[in-house]
Amino acid sequence: MRASGLISLVLALLLSPLLSGIVNRVKAFFAGRRGSPLLQLYHDLFKLLRKGAVFSRTTTWVFRASPSLGLAAAILSAAIVPLAGPGALLGFQGDLILLAYALGLLRFFTVSAALDTGSSFEGMGASREVQFSALSEPALLLGLAAVAALTGSLSLQSMYNRLDLSLWLQAAPSLVLICTGFFVVFLVENARIPVDDPNTHLELTMIHEVMVLDHSGPDLALIQYTAALKLWVLGCLITGVGVPFRSGGLWPDTLISLGALAALAAGVGVIESSMARLKLLSVPRLLLGASVFMALALILVLR
Repeated sequence: MRASGLISLVLALLLSPLLSGIVNRVKAFFAGRRGSPLLQLYHDLFKLLRKGAVFSRTTTWVFRASPSLGLAAAILSAAIVPLAGPGALLGFQGDLILLAYALGLLRFFTVSAALDTGSSFEGMGASREVQFSALSEPALLLGLAAVAALTGSLSLQSMYNRLDLSLWLQAAPSLVLICTGFFVVFLVENARIPVDDPNTHLELTMIHEVMVLDHSGPDLALIQYTAALKLWVLGCLITGVGVPFRSGGLWPDTLISLGALAALAAGVGVIESSMARLKLLSVPRLLLGASVFMALALILVLR
């Protein structure tokens, strides 16, 4: 456990809801609207926390426990993924596997709660979530394996410390493929356009949002905050690879990382403003393409 890594976790806990605000502000700019404030999600979370929760009589303790358990898995992920500068709070050889398991547990709790409602509508969303995760997880693991082979380490902290400008000059094609694959996984795992739209709630193309329709009050606040943390965690994976600038100083590198995350959120806003959702049947092809990119990057590294 690193003392400086605590800064990384605190920044994730405090600033992760801000990324959604940046995405929405960019979308409002492209639509010619004023848009909601940058801090809108903070207001929504505090409002939901002050409300009471309503539970269906068909649900069990699984439904009530899943938001808290999902948040715990998201916090564990945030503690493992390093932010350039302060690094990660938890780091050891093989921690990239723990990260994959933590993200998998987060999905398991969400899917379990959706199935526990007994609703066929939420069951449909859970089915789609599991189907697409079966394709996105191999892409994520292949990408992490490629970075591990390139840097010669199985610890995320060491891997990302070695991803500097000189390494980019040596292995730029592999790293471009990895960044592209990570970005596809980022969009799919966070249910963003062109895969899903987090702002829709009554359309049959929904994947993630349909699973949380029965949650309310503090439970819904935990789910929305968990989604913001997941956006932050997967964003750190991309920016850690794609932004190889390291000054060696704690705060300069931290500011570079935060700027890169803000730019990534702005990029998501541009994508969501400029293209429509893909057909549902096209999503597996997109994920298969990401896996091919990651596999090709791994082959290039190992050749």
